[in-house]
Amino acid sequence: MSVRRSGRAFGAAGTVAAMAVAMLVPAEPGSAAAAVVCNRYCDGRDAGLAEGDRTPVRSTLYGRTFTLHVDDAGSMGWASVAGGRADDEVWLDRSFDGGRTWAGSPLGRTAVPAGASDTRTPMANVDDWASRGVGALRACGKAGDRPEIACTAWARSTWNAASRSTAAATALMMRYDQGTGLFEGGWWTSANALTALIDNIRVSKMASYQYAIANTYDKQIAGRQGQFRNEYLDDTGWWGLAWVAAYDLTGDARYLATARADAEHMHAYWDSRCGGGIWWRTDRQTKVAIANSLYIQLNAELARRIPGDTVHRDRARAGWAWFEGTGMISASGLVIDRIDLNTCRGASGPLTYNSGVLINALVQLNRVTGDTGALTTARRIGDASSTHSALNSGGILREPGEGESCQGDQPSWKGAYARGLGVLNSVAGGAYGTYLRRQADSAYAANRNSLDEYGIHWAGPFVGSAHACQHAALDLLNTVA
Repeated sequence: MSVRRSGRAFGAAGTVAAMAVAMLVPAEPGSAAAAVVCNRYCDGRDAGLAEGDRTPVRSTLYGRTFTLHVDDAGSMGWASVAGGRADDEVWLDRSFDGGRTWAGSPLGRTAVPAGASDTRTPMANVDDWASRGVGALRACGKAGDRPEIACTAWARSTWNAASRSTAAATALMMRYDQGTGLFEGGWWTSANALTALIDNIRVSKMASYQYAIANTYDKQIAGRQGQFRNEYLDDTGWWGLAWVAAYDLTGDARYLATARADAEHMHAYWDSRCGGGIWWRTDRQTKVAIANSLYIQLNAELARRIPGDTVHRDRARAGWAWFEGTGMISASGLVIDRIDLNTCRGASGPLTYNSGVLINALVQLNRVTGDTGALTTARRIGDASSTHSALNSGGILREPGEGESCQGDQPSWKGAYARGLGVLNSVAGGAYGTYLRRQADSAYAANRNSLDEYGIHWAGPFVGSAHACQHAALDLLNTVA
């Protein structure tokens, strides 16, 4: 059986070879026999028929070498053992969530025959195209007379991974839940992940994951307060911008309508406290840079897409006029996080996304109003944020107080910064291209595993991934794609 797939893309993914130490690997609880997957070919195909043999990862145990082989043309893989003895075993595990769980193991379990020292399994598909399963394989094995199991790191084919950015997009989709339409249950971070995915479709022309747009919309349109609104006004802004991007890509008017509803929700929390601005939350306790930058950007974006619109244009102008007078842009050109409601002046340190989102907002404001001062300020912030020691260590972007985990809010912030600086770069004659390329090259070389997953430190080392770190890296890679 052969299944054709639209949006096919493949090529050199630049995967990182990895050696795995011997480890005990328990079977997944409740694991059942694997359903046979059929794409171009069905599971069980003879490895001798492979059109190619790439070996991205291997592991050793008691002198045996277990290797994962990948046929990129067929998007299938197989496992082998070398240096073994009779009754040694080798098999494949397959995962559809980036290796966090695996089902149906073992696939193609094969024993070394008497008188031999090596053997291989049949091939298995990496992905499950009919079910939109974005997969990965690993090779596992054991000595016949010992209980320990050795497994390689997870790896996959170069299908839908023709470039650094598309490989990162595919790794991001390993963390997408088709049932909820969210990435690992995140809310505003899922808005950013979807935006990064849409941007990748735009720059790479690889539309394999475009289905996620409508799926997310349909699954979550009635969630929270409806129309992707909730009590956090910045969350609403992130989603509004995601739906503007979705509208641009698809032309589907319902996405633009939701973006307008999100802008109205944000505007309802503009008031005269400290002279203007919107609140961060509906409880009206704090006014922060990120919510107001998103407010300016979303209104400017809408004004560009709605014929004859002056309401959103004027709101964007008013938002910037207020922001500019708050002192939330420091003397050094960095954007401060919030204002002190007692003094109505900026009163905290810089975060990367505060600079990046305001840069983006000012570029959009310039596009809709022709305000050259907005673009001048964007350049000032771009110059400062890409060179200031508070945000850059050894020339590589680092969040102030950057942690060691990809969980939570912080790992997403550098993605929004890169996205904004990339937009400015496109209208500033490539002024920030060298900086962005340096970030991308560093992350690719020092902050990536064999699945093209990225961690939090763009300078390295890789310390694990999750969707927030992954979309941030994808945002960065999109700027240099």
